Amino acid sequence: MPHIQALKSKIFTIESEDSFLEISLEVFRFQYHNNPVYQAFCDYLHVNPNQVEHYTQIPFLPVEFFRNKKIISGSKAVQTVFSSSGTTGNASSFHHVCDTALYEESFLNAFNRFYGPPSDFCILALLPSYLERANSSLVYMADKLIALSGHEKSGFYLYDLHALNENLLQLREKGQKTILLGVTYAMLDLVAAYPISFPDLIVMETGGMKGRRREMIREELHDILCEGFGVAMIHSEYGMTELLSQAYSHGNGVFETPPWMRVLIRDSNDPLSLISSGKTGGINIIDLANLYSCAFIGVQDLGRLLPGGGFEVLGRFDRSQMRGCNLLVG
Repeated sequence: MPHIQALKSKIFTIESEDSFLEISLEVFRFQYHNNPVYQAFCDYLHVNPNQVEHYTQIPFLPVEFFRNKKIISGSKAVQTVFSSSGTTGNASSFHHVCDTALYEESFLNAFNRFYGPPSDFCILALLPSYLERANSSLVYMADKLIALSGHEKSGFYLYDLHALNENLLQLREKGQKTILLGVTYAMLDLVAAYPISFPDLIVMETGGMKGRRREMIREELHDILCEGFGVAMIHSEYGMTELLSQAYSHGNGVFETPPWMRVLIRDSNDPLSLISSGKTGGINIIDLANLYSCAFIGVQDLGRLLPGGGFEVLGRFDRSQMRGCNLLVG
């Protein structure tokens, strides 16, 4: 596997459009020839890898395939399996990860780019619905960041909101740089019970009500959280079970990706066509760190690219909008 080791070493060195294009095409051809499910999908669409000259021509595998197919590229042994909650009326997805070190390298590189070293922070994780089930990729990431933080108060909080609030008060008094990473409904529960004014706190929501509260638009949600925590902006993390990289927002719902990750927007009525910046459609994600699975995935979120760079997540497809996205799923 010398070629793959060389390819793997290039992923986190990407800093230009040219290198992103070059490595995207290399990853695509590797996955086409070494991932039977993805190869069948590309063949079904009559896509010849030798004729693909740009990453916009690469087929994006619908994320639903992860529910009933084993999506693996190459012959490495599976090291762990991440699974989704399946709380939205759909079956759980399973991501067979053949290189956990690659996942760690991806999320640590991205975190350092957007926030700096974890050791600079106390990291508090309020992720009850994720902790209550096994094999969450988000919990895996948070656990590693907490360990690297090294702060005595860094850790997970299940339902002990009182203890979390006490720690936030102490951290505020000490002027400690702090990140609170939490699932949306739990954040709302916290500020309802223990509103606080902590202007320097980085509040990072991971999205999702998980059926615990009514869904609300981002502006309404962030207004409540800004008031409840006494902060000017709400940060967000955008990732998913089927990926090995994350995008981050420093406020206003505008997400940025690390250099080895790219978001494109597909036509809601024609999933094989991409649309231009500013228009709303389905989100396609290139995650080159997902080397041993599939790096080109069409997800169920709606979004749009912004003219100045970055992207917004605007909601999810309902089942009636999923037409055309289920080729070969079964």
